[in-house]
Amino acid sequence: MEKEIVIRLSKSFEETIHIEQDVEYWMARDLQGLFEYSSWDNFLNVIEKAKIACANSKLLINSHFREVMKMVNLGSGTKREIPDIMLSRYACYLIAQNGDSRKAAIAFAQSYFALQTRKQELLEQHIAIVERLEARHKLTQTEKELSTVLYQHGVDDQGFARIRSRGDQALFGGNTTIEMKRKLGVPESRALADFLPTITIKAKDFVGEITHFNVKKENLRGEDRITEEHVKNNQGVRRVLLESNIYPEKLPADEDIKKLEKQIKKEGERLIEDPSSLPSIQ
Repeated sequence: MEKEIVIRLSKSFEETIHIEQDVEYWMARDLQGLFEYSSWDNFLNVIEKAKIACANSKLLINSHFREVMKMVNLGSGTKREIPDIMLSRYACYLIAQNGDSRKAAIAFAQSYFALQTRKQELLEQHIAIVERLEARHKLTQTEKELSTVLYQHGVDDQGFARIRSRGDQALFGGNTTIEMKRKLGVPESRALADFLPTITIKAKDFVGEITHFNVKKENLRGEDRITEEHVKNNQGVRRVLLESNIYPEKLPADEDIKKLEKQIKKEGERLIEDPSSLPSIQ
């Protein structure tokens, strides 16, 4: 495809983007022209095929194809409503995949939306990784602060380890820390939290914050009393999770947090080595 055509089509697709409350979408009537379909009915046939592909991907059609009515001006100066469809970027990609690839605009759109969709997927994956790393770092900080407070209230390092283990048993429905490690394939020398999904890491952090608060507020002292408090808090958070049908002990292990830290570090180093990959201010 000639460079001039690529530039023209890229500009055309970008100019037809609508953004509302940080959500981007395209209108099917606009794409009809860009995709070089003279007949709305013929273009609707392509859209219907795209909807089927969307459903086959186990996605909600209405989340990507939203039927609307819009006003258009008629030659006589009057207006009337016509049907249109709001389309997500993924919907546009599916339409392009089901269109006539002999058309230059369709061939371009297949690559354009595939690339943009992949970029979005990578961005979402990156955000999820960063969120999990932040949750893990927060849990580490919470446990350090809790350990300090417990030491001040008569609990040594071994006692803190036992309290934390009893808490895990309450959170994971009777499964001990060691049993959860075996269940998830976690090496004995590694922390269980390094392999837990974000929701469980945040649950453990929340419990730690509650125990920390109550130990100071009620001036709880001694391993037995603080263990009772920590177990109670883990049971309470577990009940909240179960109400949403989330069973911590049944969730699969997530990727090793240390590998993710290295991955994020390498990405940062690449940006430093290649600053041209960063967006510039025009």
